Amino acid sequence: MDFLELAKARYSVRKFSSEPVRKVDLNLILKAGHLAPTACNKQPQHIIVIDTTEGLSQLKKCTTSHFNCSLAFLVCYDTTQCWVREFDGKNSGEVDASIVATHMMLEAASIGVGSTWVMHFIPEAIVEEFSLPPHIIPVAILVMGYPALDAHPSSLHHKFRDEKELIHFYNPLK
Repeated sequence: MDFLELAKARYSVRKFSSEPVRKVDLNLILKAGHLAPTACNKQPQHIIVIDTTEGLSQLKKCTTSHFNCSLAFLVCYDTTQCWVREFDGKNSGEVDASIVATHMMLEAASIGVGSTWVMHFIPEAIVEEFSLPPHIIPVAILVMGYPALDAHPSSLHHKFRDEKELIHFYNPLK
């Protein structure tokens, strides 16, 4: 499958089979996160693999958007490892973690593992449940698993705004 076909076919899976994600697939997804580009290659990502009954129970205290997954990744960044823009002090952590999460989701889709990016979580609960130190900032939860046989995209999945509304070519002569 070429990239655009993969991007079009991937959807947020909200119903998973009971089959746990195989170790080989888990490792490929983690490798994609490891290879993701980050600002100045600082690699500030901090990924917590949640695949135990205890860990998944803790996750459920932090979000209702777990979809009874068998695997989740808590994608964070380490503020002590981020590149910082000199002009305004903005650090790259949230962007870097988002790039890492996107690479992981696309790799998952390419090998038949479904995923959903969850931003609907209580940050303080995540910090408490997973004992995160102050310099580790949670950005996303990636819930994953093999899609259930009756899993399907949401009704909004194939609706797109017109490209002309979203893409603008700079023309200084106008």
